[in-house]
Amino acid sequence: MANQDAAFGFRQVGGLGSRPTNEGTSKYVIASGYTSAIYAGDIVAMGAATDESGAAISAGYVGQAAATSETRNLGIFNGCFYEDPTTKKPTFKNYWPGDVAVTSPSAGATAFVYDNPDDLFEVQTSGRLVQSCVGRSVDMAYTAGSTVNGRSKEEIGATSYNGTGQLALVRVSEDPSNSDLATGVNNANWIVKFNEHVYYNAAI
Repeated sequence: MANQDAAFGFRQVGGLGSRPTNEGTSKYVIASGYTSAIYAGDIVAMGAATDESGAAISAGYVGQAAATSETRNLGIFNGCFYEDPTTKKPTFKNYWPGDVAVTSPSAGATAFVYDNPDDLFEVQTSGRLVQSCVGRSVDMAYTAGSTVNGRSKEEIGATSYNGTGQLALVRVSEDPSNSDLATGVNNANWIVKFNEHVYYNAAI
């Protein structure tokens, strides 16, 4: 049966060792005026870095991670909080629309990120991966998310590596609608974890 082609970004499903997920996030900061949109389920990177759009992520702040080349991956974005500069009201959004002049909090918008390096995430592949790819590495494939529902449309690429890559393939998803690995069938969902992560590095 063909898999459903409906990318949703990265969805937390648990952690290594079958530990239960507590869906816990940590707080980080998006710089006021940061131009690139970030959607719920997107990978975010810790600055100093350059994002997928070519915009700079300043040191000490988070932003949209670049596909393939980014090694300073922090985790998965799960919304943000700031005072809307137009309405002057406290605002939670599940995506960062980009280019918002935040004055409160003074440091910038508060970003909520699933940042545990051992978290597991479910994600759709842009093509076809097979069972023998388990344990290999892949990179994120970027597509801008939806401004209607704020959800990511990121996927993982269909090329796996023995060497470095942003993410490691743990297993195919158990979703019966998106776990077909048959020849000629694309877009299966996979369970992945971060392979390149700032908290695995010697220094941020």
